Amino acid sequence: MDLITFRGSARPSLGVELEFQLLDARTLALTGAGDAVLASVPPEFRGSIKPEFYASCVEVNTGVCRDAAEVAADLGPKLAAAARAAARYGTLLGWGGSHPFSHWRDQAVVPSPRYRELATLYRETLHRQVTFGLHVHVGVPDGDAAVRVCDRIVAHLPALLALSVNSPFWCGRATGLLSHRMEVMGASPTGGLPPWLSGWGDYAGLIDRLTSADLIGTSKDLWWDVRPSPEHGTVEVRICDMPSDLPSVLGLAALTQCLVVALSRENCGAALDEGGLMIVRQNRWRAARFGLGAELVDPYTGDAAPARRVCKDLVERLRGVAEELECASELGLVRSMADGPTGAERQLAVFERTGDLVEVVRQRMVQPAAAEADRGVPWRAGPGDIANAPAPWPGAADPRHVHAGRS
Repeated sequence: MDLITFRGSARPSLGVELEFQLLDARTLALTGAGDAVLASVPPEFRGSIKPEFYASCVEVNTGVCRDAAEVAADLGPKLAAAARAAARYGTLLGWGGSHPFSHWRDQAVVPSPRYRELATLYRETLHRQVTFGLHVHVGVPDGDAAVRVCDRIVAHLPALLALSVNSPFWCGRATGLLSHRMEVMGASPTGGLPPWLSGWGDYAGLIDRLTSADLIGTSKDLWWDVRPSPEHGTVEVRICDMPSDLPSVLGLAALTQCLVVALSRENCGAALDEGGLMIVRQNRWRAARFGLGAELVDPYTGDAAPARRVCKDLVERLRGVAEELECASELGLVRSMADGPTGAERQLAVFERTGDLVEVVRQRMVQPAAAEADRGVPWRAGPGDIANAPAPWPGAADPRHVHAGRS
């Protein structure tokens, strides 16, 4: 067995990947203009603004950052550059974990060799995954620390999901879930929660076994909710829906960094047994269904508590780590998130008020905000001064009544 090399990080670095929707500026439907948009990105940002599996998605990545404040400074000009590039082709960037009314069947796959191979292998299982997420990387010193974090952070993944739920609509209908993205992603045979592993050698052995059996090509084909990233020397947390704005990104990034740092330490507590993992699976579904309205069960004690309280308690427990990392103000954003409506609840409220899924999309658009970005000031999404949207899409569904549809 050839042991996979884990690069390791000398410090708990932070990086984020944001998957943005590409929207037609006239109809606000998804549009496959990715190639044209990426070709007009300024050269200095092309390593950070990239294609994803679908041509209707653009991924914006930070560099290696020290903390959430540095993430904000890094993202400001990149998001502005991506939004300007999109505007040149009559497109906009959109926040959110799913598009409310565009159908997955209408989305073109980016014609790269790897994506073509995956599309041929997985067919509809993968083709349906027109979803958009936030991935957070945190540096850890070695492979054993990475596996230790993955084993232990699973207990906290439902809280991260509950905070970020932002995909209540699918193909023109309300699904009854606040994160339908979790439902769609769960169809993959290599998705979901990771298995318990005893150390880096155990992980490397699993990768060797799966690749030898031609079940995966590389470790990148394991689309777990959290996974080691050997080439980056990080733990990559992948469970979050794409949020609604930059402050939410910063809060989730700070919370994830604090969790990884706390759990990477040797005395961070015991890993979960199979019974505990079953509780986490139930919590994961509850978070996807109810968001911050879920009751989450502690997988160690069996005690249940409202998700809002679980998130606030987590912030309090991590306050000392946040002070070490100098991200206490960004971690404080999580408390505000836990007090307010989720992104999914805001989407449903817009539809309840307007009956118009186009209006739901309009509220989640990214504007270039060139003046702020040029000064390096972080900025957030807003509806801006775009031209009037078309009439309500005829397939719009009342979020109170989930109905069958072509999905």
